[in-house]
Amino acid sequence: MILRWAEATRAKVHKAAESLGNLFVETFHYLSLFAIGAVTAWAGVVAFLGMVEKGSISVDDILLLFIYLELGAMVGIYFKTNHMPVRFLIYVAITALTRLLISDVSHHHRPDMGVVYISGAILLLALAILVVRYASSRFPAVSAEDRHRPKRDREVESLD
Repeated sequence: MILRWAEATRAKVHKAAESLGNLFVETFHYLSLFAIGAVTAWAGVVAFLGMVEKGSISVDDILLLFIYLELGAMVGIYFKTNHMPVRFLIYVAITALTRLLISDVSHHHRPDMGVVYISGAILLLALAILVVRYASSRFPAVSAEDRHRPKRDREVESLD
């Protein structure tokens, strides 16, 4: 009798702790996403106002705005799906390297091995996107609820 009471109490405490832990994690998750989104939007607005104040806009400035746009899109996708698309991180890296390449060539006016290194890095990242896209189409992720369904049912549904 006492053992059943202890086991029932343990199960209730475990369930309450799990619910409370999930609440804290999800609250932190959403607050962090809102903070990252707000900071990204703020940085984009400040950069844009700096461009307007300067009176001219260069390709560097436009690429910087694209970086902010991609970061904002990442936050939005992560907010909606709870998944971080690796491809978007690679897109941000490609845009940042392109911005660095254009800035380096336009300011120094001399080609050197740095241009080759940055171009090689951009090519490597583009190949990484190709690999990620191929892998995600060839081996799609299975959601937690789909894991419990028979494989036969998932295959029939994917053909529709």
